[in-house]
Amino acid sequence: MLDLVIQTRVHDLGGGFEVGRVLPYRQRRMVGPFIFFDRMGPHTLPAPIPRHTDVRPHPHIGLSTVTYLFDGQMTHRDSLGIEQAILPGALNWMTAGSGISHSERFDGMRQNGGHIDGIQAWVAVPEAHEEDDPAFDHYAADRLPTFSEDGVSGRVIAGSAYGVDSPAKVHSPLFYLDVALEPEARIALPASHAERAAYVASGTIEFDGRQYQKGQMLVFAPGGTPTLKALAASRLMLLGGEPLGPRHIWWNFVSSRKERIEQAKADWQAGRIALPSHDNAEFIPLPDTVA
Repeated sequence: MLDLVIQTRVHDLGGGFEVGRVLPYRQRRMVGPFIFFDRMGPHTLPAPIPRHTDVRPHPHIGLSTVTYLFDGQMTHRDSLGIEQAILPGALNWMTAGSGISHSERFDGMRQNGGHIDGIQAWVAVPEAHEEDDPAFDHYAADRLPTFSEDGVSGRVIAGSAYGVDSPAKVHSPLFYLDVALEPEARIALPASHAERAAYVASGTIEFDGRQYQKGQMLVFAPGGTPTLKALAASRLMLLGGEPLGPRHIWWNFVSSRKERIEQAKADWQAGRIALPSHDNAEFIPLPDTVA
């Protein structure tokens, strides 16, 4: 049963780089542990890509950032000293824990420009792990398991689904998949997770006699095995997992406790969250308000 359909809203990250924001939504803050979901593109960035298009160093607490590209290239730098190029099909999983900062830049595309498209998601962590030491893990595309059957092909980015397990380190039961469907192909959502959603990245799908298009996220009620049918060649992101309980979110901070977010604000303002040592010439100041 379909619980809710979320429409993408356009949001400017600054410097003119717009994303399609899906989560959080006023009627649905989370799907399983997923508390944030942005579509980054598709954009064509003319050469040379100006530095003001980059996402300058900024902080996080209490969550994992999950970056996955369909096209293009980004460069991740963080306060652990990690520098990592992100390529299509690979997974960047950064656990903020008690506090981390990072930047996302277009260094690999800057000279020639090109297409950029992908998803940035945030995954909340159980309360027992909110103050873990920050960590970073990268998984090349060939390390993430794939499956193919009856016009459906997919990659298990994180978690478990359809009897396939991703090697990505996660803190709670979840699933996150990139799935391509040929016309008329069908896929049933994993039945073993309490909360589930499907984001239409491209194409057109049908569920329960109604059609859904690119940019819509279908959120399903618990129970049953909702089956989606592709009316054209389509690409879906399937996601969900076990709920973790309510979370507070303000700017880039997520926590089960409001006072912890207030502390993170003060820490960033006072410079107590380190900047990336190799990308510390600029940063995003603490905003006065958050839209």
